[in-house]
Amino acid sequence: MPRKTRMYLPGVPAHVVQRGHNRDACFFAEEDFRFYRQVLGEGLKRYGAELHAYCLMTNHVHLLLTPKHTDSISRLIQHVGRQYVQYINKTYRRSGTLWEGRHKGSLVDAENYLLSCYRYIELNPVTACMVDQPEQYPWSSFRMNALGEFDELVTAHPLFLALDREETKRRQAYRELFRFSLPDELRNEIADCLSASQLLGRSRFREQVESTLGRKVGQVSRGRPKGQTEMINLKSI
Repeated sequence: MPRKTRMYLPGVPAHVVQRGHNRDACFFAEEDFRFYRQVLGEGLKRYGAELHAYCLMTNHVHLLLTPKHTDSISRLIQHVGRQYVQYINKTYRRSGTLWEGRHKGSLVDAENYLLSCYRYIELNPVTACMVDQPEQYPWSSFRMNALGEFDELVTAHPLFLALDREETKRRQAYRELFRFSLPDELRNEIADCLSASQLLGRSRFREQVESTLGRKVGQVSRGRPKGQTEMINLKSI
């Protein structure tokens, strides 16, 4: 049975995660993180995608991306995955797979959920009890987004820029979002949609996606009050 095509739309943000095989480690030393960043940067330029937030955990990777083309994200992930596996196998004299099957990806309703996805991603090391504060973790976009430290991988999303016209106040406003952890319900919604490769958004966003595609986008969960998050299965598109 042929694999179903991943669905991404130009200009629509997507939350992507790729995990190590059997949840095993995929980063073993600082040089590994650096090499991943290098090939990620090459792929972003080559395949036309903007990266707004990221976190490289020891056994998985979170990326918040906006593609310029329908196939930008799929080709980017293939490029990075292939180059990184070759590097790891050569460096550590190993063979075989490194990643756990295909990556997971969730289209994001930017108006209602984009900044929550920023927080979800950059709070990962805190949630995993690896650090007490997100700025203590060196392999994420938090220092760029919250503190203004230069990171050539990151491109600010318009909704991030809309936090304030002045950069200093914008960084401060962004840090304010991290004074409290994400509510469990919201964090679970993001995680569930991502795990199942489902659209994260409200009814209006779903309708916009359907209008763009000219077709329905899977099954809408029943029993949810109007206006709350809908989870639409992208695998059925």
